[in-house]
Amino acid sequence: MGLNIRELISRKEIDLPELRGKLFCVDAFNVLYQFLTTIRQPDGTPLMDFKKRITSHLSGLFYRNINLLSEGMKLVYVFDGEPPKLKDKTHKKRGETRDLAEQKYGEAKQKEDFDGMRKYSSQLVRLEDEMIEESKQLLESMGIPVIQAPGEGEAQAAYLSKINRDVYACVSQDYDSLLFGAPKLIRNLTLARKRKTISGWIEIKPELIELEKVLNTLEINLDQLICLGILVGTDYNPKGLPGIGQKRALEIVKKYKQPVLIFESVEEQIMSLSEQDRFEWQDVFELFKRPDVKEEEIKFGKVDEEKIKDILVNKHDFSEERVNKQLDKLRDIKEKLTQKGLDKWF
Repeated sequence: MGLNIRELISRKEIDLPELRGKLFCVDAFNVLYQFLTTIRQPDGTPLMDFKKRITSHLSGLFYRNINLLSEGMKLVYVFDGEPPKLKDKTHKKRGETRDLAEQKYGEAKQKEDFDGMRKYSSQLVRLEDEMIEESKQLLESMGIPVIQAPGEGEAQAAYLSKINRDVYACVSQDYDSLLFGAPKLIRNLTLARKRKTISGWIEIKPELIELEKVLNTLEINLDQLICLGILVGTDYNPKGLPGIGQKRALEIVKKYKQPVLIFESVEEQIMSLSEQDRFEWQDVFELFKRPDVKEEEIKFGKVDEEKIKDILVNKHDFSEERVNKQLDKLRDIKEKLTQKGLDKWF
C-alpha cells in the first residue's frame, strides 16, 4: 500500500544517462508487484505460460533489467524477510481489497467491460513463494546480486545505501524508504518508459528524491518526517488519522516538533479509532527508527545463460528467439565492462 506523502515531496526528473555507472538497491517486492500489476494482456489478465502460471514478474525482471544494465546501471535486489507483526493490519486490508476486486472483476467480465477488467484484475495480485524463489534464481543467473533482508526489504535497502559508499540510491515506487533514512530514492526506474493516457502517450522519466532536500524544504528533521508519515498512515497503521491529510500533518509536526508532543496533540483522535485501527505510535516509530537490518556484502556473480533459458524458455514458454537476443545484449554489456576493467560488476 505504501506511504502517501507525494504532495509534500520535492523531486526532480532525470534522464537515464545521468544514472550511468551508478549502483542501486532495489526494493524487490515493490518492483515485483509493479510488474505483476502493469505487465498484462488487453483484458487485464497477467502474462501466463501454457500451464497458466503467471510470468509477468519474470518478463519484467528479464527485459527491463537488461535495458537498465544496457544503460550502464548496476542493480542489487533486496527481498523482504519476516514482516513486523504490526503489518498484519495491512495484509488484512489488502485481502479485503482483493476480495472486493474479484467481485468487481467478475461483474466487468460479464458486461465485457475491458477497461473495468483491466482496472480490477491488477488488484488481484498475489506474490506467491514460488514466484519469489524463481525471481531470485533468474536475477542471480543474470549476474544481479540478491540480498535477503531479515525484515523489511526497503529498510535493508535504505540501510545499505547509508553504509555502503558504492550504493547511489534506493529504487522503489513507495516513499517509505525515506522514513527508513535512505539518503536518495529513485522512482519510476523500472517502469515502462511510455504510458498511455486519455490524451495520448506520455514519457515516464525517473524521479530523484533526496532526503536532505526534502527535510530542508519542509523545515523538519527525520524524526518529524516519521511522525508525519504515521499521522498520514503507513503500512503499520494503514488507517492513519481520519481528517488529517498530508498538509495538516505537516502543520502539526512543525507546531509541536517533538514526537511525544506531536502525538499528545492527537491522542483523542487516536483513541477515537476503532480497536482494529488504533495504534501505539511509539511501536510504529521504532520500526522506522530501528528496523531489523544487517550488514551485507554486495557480491556480483556470473551470467548463467543456460539457467536463464531453462527458467524462461524450457519452464515458462518464453520465445527462445527473443531470449537469445537479450542474452546477446548481456554478452555485449559484459564485454564492455571487461574492456573498462569493471567486470567485477558481473
